Amino acid sequence: MRLIVFLFLLNSFFGFSNTIEVCSSCAVSTITEGVALAVDGDTVLVKSGIYKEHNIGVDKEIYLLGEDNPVVDGEYKGYVFILNANNFTLEGFTIQNVEQSYTKDYSAVRVLSSKYFTIKNNILKNVFFGFMIEKSKFGLITGNTVSSHAKEEASSGNGIHIWHCSDMRIEKNHLSHLRDGLYFEFVSESFISNNTSENNLRYGLHFMFSNNNEYHHNEFRDNGAGVAVMFSKFIIMHHNTFHFNWGTASYGLLLKEIYDAEIHHNYFEQNTIGINIDGCTRMNYQNNHFVRNGWAIKFTGGCYSNVFNYNNFMSNSFNLSYNSRINDNKFEANYWSDYTGYDLDRDGIGDVPYRPVKLFSYVVNQTPETIILLRSLFVDLINFSEKVSPIFTPEGLVDEKPIMHEIHDKY
Repeated sequence: MRLIVFLFLLNSFFGFSNTIEVCSSCAVSTITEGVALAVDGDTVLVKSGIYKEHNIGVDKEIYLLGEDNPVVDGEYKGYVFILNANNFTLEGFTIQNVEQSYTKDYSAVRVLSSKYFTIKNNILKNVFFGFMIEKSKFGLITGNTVSSHAKEEASSGNGIHIWHCSDMRIEKNHLSHLRDGLYFEFVSESFISNNTSENNLRYGLHFMFSNNNEYHHNEFRDNGAGVAVMFSKFIIMHHNTFHFNWGTASYGLLLKEIYDAEIHHNYFEQNTIGINIDGCTRMNYQNNHFVRNGWAIKFTGGCYSNVFNYNNFMSNSFNLSYNSRINDNKFEANYWSDYTGYDLDRDGIGDVPYRPVKLFSYVVNQTPETIILLRSLFVDLINFSEKVSPIFTPEGLVDEKPIMHEIHDKY
């Protein structure tokens, strides 16, 4: 009986749903008018063409669908879409020319206090902010492309900006030439996966005060200062690629005041600093690959109970920089490409412990200008002398079980 009643209600709902077509030759010629005519459950189908509209308000549970990629031109007059509704979908549009402001965060798509919504397969061009999502839950943002022409931080915005939200899924988006590709603040229980964030002015990803989130299979490349993760806990970051983030203060990944996190199966290649770690506690780093970075890892103080094992350190200028107390941080069973020890019992583990901090790394920390000597014979001599009789490098910082061969894990 319940099934019959459910089917009756379902048929009644879809029976009353309607499709409103919007085009230059249709009875309805603007998106604003189409939305005004729609009721909950309706589809507003926007045909191919150019629609010069802005501040299009949506407060209904409707499906906004673009056919053959219609262009919505905001003409630099504020927001383009402002959505304050549950159960809506925005799909298939090209949205461009968002107003730039030093006092308001104008965006191509602004979502306020919404639940159970989907935004997919849109192209955003020449935006200030791309997507601005505020105080919302259970949203899916997937398959979108967001780009702009960011030149200065103060006059540019972020691609996907999420504030005070939870249970979000951000997937398969491409973000470029913005201030931050992705920005999250006070976001929880969310998943960020399979996105590409590149050539952004500041960060590929920037998140703060955001707990219990998972970031995986993303690519961050050629960004001004890589990825910044700050003041958060219970974070999982795995199978991400951080590469070609170069600059005097650049890094693949900055971790500041992070607690109880898992960092595994990530690839750090050709960054000034692979990971910069500051004030982080109870973190596990496993099966990561550090390849041809300036510094693979830099510790800058206040770190406790961090464990590094089964990571590959290959052809980095410096594997490790450490300028604080050892505390109970531990390096064990990692592969170091410059390890010169031996393995007499052939168990795959070096018989001689490896010290990842070289004297020249210590010297460069004290006097950065000495980096110009990096490839000189002098460096080899002082590193060898410190290896024979350690004086300046941290006494307890040692890998007692260095792996003899590169670790080929399922990356």
